[in-house]
Formats: sequence, C-alpha cells, structure tokens
Amino acid sequence: MSLRLLLPLLAVLTLSACNDVPVLHSAVPEAASADAVVEGFDGDIRFWADEAPKDFDKVVAARLEQYTKVYAGYYDQHHEYPPLSYLAISGGAYDGAFGAGLLSGWTEHGDRPDFALVTGVSTGALIAPFAFIGPKYDGELKTFFTKTRSDNIFAWSVWKVVAGLSGGLAVTDNSPLAKRIEQVITPQVLAEIAEQNKRGKQLLIGTTNVEAQRGVIWDIGKIASSGNPGALKLVHQIMLASASVPGLFKPVFIHVTAGGVRYDEIHADGGITSQVFAYPMKLNRSIVEGMKRLHLQRDLYIVRNSKITPEYQAMQPGIFSLTARSVETLIKYQGLGDLYRLYVSTQRDGVGYHLATIPASFHSESKELFDPDYMGALFDVGYRMGGEPRAWAQNPPGVVYMDVPAKDAKPQKTVGK
Repeated sequence: MSLRLLLPLLAVLTLSACNDVPVLHSAVPEAASADAVVEGFDGDIRFWADEAPKDFDKVVAARLEQYTKVYAGYYDQHHEYPPLSYLAISGGAYDGAFGAGLLSGWTEHGDRPDFALVTGVSTGALIAPFAFIGPKYDGELKTFFTKTRSDNIFAWSVWKVVAGLSGGLAVTDNSPLAKRIEQVITPQVLAEIAEQNKRGKQLLIGTTNVEAQRGVIWDIGKIASSGNPGALKLVHQIMLASASVPGLFKPVFIHVTAGGVRYDEIHADGGITSQVFAYPMKLNRSIVEGMKRLHLQRDLYIVRNSKITPEYQAMQPGIFSLTARSVETLIKYQGLGDLYRLYVSTQRDGVGYHLATIPASFHSESKELFDPDYMGALFDVGYRMGGEPRAWAQNPPGVVYMDVPAKDAKPQKTVGK
C-alpha cells in the first residue's frame, strides 16, 4: 500500500503511539500458544507460517492421493499427470486491481491453469477465494477492484480519531469492509470452496498473530469442508484480519481454547509478517522426493501487487513525510525479500518460478485510498499482461540463475529480464 495517502492518519497514529489502550482481552499464555485451537474446529485448520505443520508429509501424501485419483483418467490417456500450478497473490491494498485484471486477462487468453494451490495475503486474501474457485468469478473481482471507493472500505471522522486515541483500537471503522466480505463470501461460495478442496486443491490465507509476532496460515478449504456451522463466520474473520492494517483498522479477535480455558488471539494484516507466501520453506526431504517420484511438473505463479523497482519522489522533508516514505520503502523491500525466499524454495524443490509485477511504466496516481479511476486503469494494465507470456519473469530482479546440470558444467545464464 502507498503510504503517501495515509499521512494524516499516520500523524495521528504517531501522536498516539505512547498511549496505553485498555482493552478487555484474555491473551493466550506464551507456553500454550502452540496448543491453542479455534473453538469448535480441529487443530489442523491452521499452522505457523515459519514452520511446516506437524505430520505435513502425511498431509501432502493425502493431497497427492486425492490428486492422482481425480486425474486417473488423464493419466491413463497421457501416461502422465497434468502439471500442478500454484498461485501466490500478494498484498497491495488498492493495487490488488492489478492482480484481478491479470487473472481476467489470463482467462480471456485461454491458458489460465486450474490452480492446485492458491494463497493470499491482505488484498490478495480478497482475491484468492475467487481465483481458487475459477474464472466464473472474474466479474466479481473486476467489480470489486474497479468500483470500490474508500467509503466502501472504511469510515472515519474526527470523532472516530478522538475515540481511537482515548481508548479504541483504530482511527477508522472498517465495518464497511467487513460487510462487503460478508456480501461476497456467501454460503454458496463457501460450498464451492469446499468442493474444490475435495479435489485435492488447497486455499491458504495468511494473517499475523500480533502477540506471538508470527504469521499464521489458515487452510480455508478445510474450514469450508468442516461442516461446522461457524465456518462461514470464521472465514469472514480471517479475510478481514488479513486485510486489516494495525492502527488504521481494528484487528480481529478470534476465540480459541487451550487446556480447556477460553482466550482471544489478536489477528491483523498478514502483510506484517509476509507480503506473499506459497508453502512452508521448511519441508521434509521426503515431501520433495514424493513429488519427484510422480514426475509432476510444478509451477509457481506469483502476483506481486506492487512495483518492485525503486520509484524516485522529490519530497518536502518533515517528520510525517519522512516516516511515511521510510515505511513505504520498508514494505517494498520486505516484499522483494519474500520474492527471493520463494525463488530459493522453488530452485531447491524443482518448481518453475514465474513472477508478474506492476510495470515501472505505470504512472497513474490514486487520488484517494481507493480511487476507482486509478484502479480501473491498473486493472486494464493487468488485463493486458494476462494475455502475454512475457509478462512473467523467471527470477526475481538481479538474480543470476546458475544452471549446473553436471559436475563439470560451467555456464551461467540470466533467465528473464
């Protein structure tokens, strides 16, 4: 998210940073944080983002068994299984219009994969469920990312700011976003997510457990397939939390139990801990070898809803402008770090790496946090790129790929632009 438009609110947050905000909250004890489960759900609906979940090799084996059963007929005909395609959608606030347009253009081009894994963070969490189900929801994504205005996402006033400073959780009210999520993620959509999950596909959304200072990855497909009457509400909470910038939007309190005692976890923007993710980097070797035994071609497509190139901006120096610019730069380079991390994982695991980002040539400016004209123009850029194979880079910027198939091989080559 560009912070240039957040300066007035950032000033308020800076002034309020020294205030203690009393909130009725029962925190999970640190010793019990790994054992806490969401009320009414099994513990396997989520895991820490910085480590592979327990028995992950068994989970992957079960997913592969589902996959091979679904495509048994394809294998009989072609003597191989269809490629496994993964999609990772990053944060970026209103710049999510790029990802929405890219998916629509890809559909129109006719070669958009049926993704076996879809992940989303922040604005990517709002796109991911529809990308997971398939192209039938491209129209819904276009409407959301070209018609939405700031007041469809949050409301704020001087009184709201004062309330936030004097004991609240945020300086805006994000109930419009919560309402919008409830409108688009319907029982029907949840049922369609569950149906795709039964085919061996996975939909994962990331949030940040603020107190634990760790990312949390939620298996939305498992939640949708649980049969729990609270599944829809939990999915709404997760999506809202993933897109809730702390201080600007209030966090989401998710009820959990540990040792038979009821607590609350504070969840906020998944982009705090990771701008984009795919699968746990800490994989057992057996998982990778299991994939290779099936001779599966695997490709990871990463949509970074941001520019990754430096953007020069002349400034009028001041505490708020310098702070905003610094945080904006921090987010840019955090996102770059995530792209490098994903590259390392794919090279280790034999997965194709494909990266699409907002081109440096796009120079439109948003007049508000969610400007339909800006988002419409960015959607169109993404749409055009969705039909162009050259839109996908094969490596992060500045990375030289070393191709060494044999012990004595020497050549190096740079892949992509």
